[in-house]
Amino acid sequence: MGNLNHQQLADGLDHIQDSPSNAGLIEMLVLRPGVDERTVVDRAEFAVGAGLVGDNYVARGSDRTEDGQAHHEAQVTIMNSRVLNLISEGDRDRWPLAGDQILVDMDLSRSNLPTGTRLSLGTVMLEVSAKPHTGCAKFAQRFGPDAAKWINSDAELRLRGINAMVITAGTCSVGDVITKL
Repeated sequence: MGNLNHQQLADGLDHIQDSPSNAGLIEMLVLRPGVDERTVVDRAEFAVGAGLVGDNYVARGSDRTEDGQAHHEAQVTIMNSRVLNLISEGDRDRWPLAGDQILVDMDLSRSNLPTGTRLSLGTVMLEVSAKPHTGCAKFAQRFGPDAAKWINSDAELRLRGINAMVITAGTCSVGDVITKL
């Protein structure tokens, strides 16, 4: 399977922009127990300050904080499943490679989900953080340089997805609805 070029990616934009704006479907939940490790789960537990239970968010820390600790605004990452479906050429087995924990069919744009927007999923409440979620070298390696450039090309659309913080601990499952509050 090859990687899509910029034009092929741009051709899929209309379908992505038709994503539901107020409520969408959780299509996949992914734990990252270690570096480059992925575990797809049907149900996930979230904890305030720790993100997704079983994920390496806290242990991994961040090279973008002064003390190397995990960035409090990047507890959970969410990506639009239509974007991921396009760049993976419909291969759901490749979705976990993106490194995002929650894959949803929902409009994640700034105009739809500005910083501070609260999201309800299962018994969990998340809050959209101000910290941008951008594609890295690993993303480019896995999905191609054109895909990495493309997902980072429009800060308004947030094609790469969003970062969020856990406000209320709880659980959610694949197939649950994620709702903008």
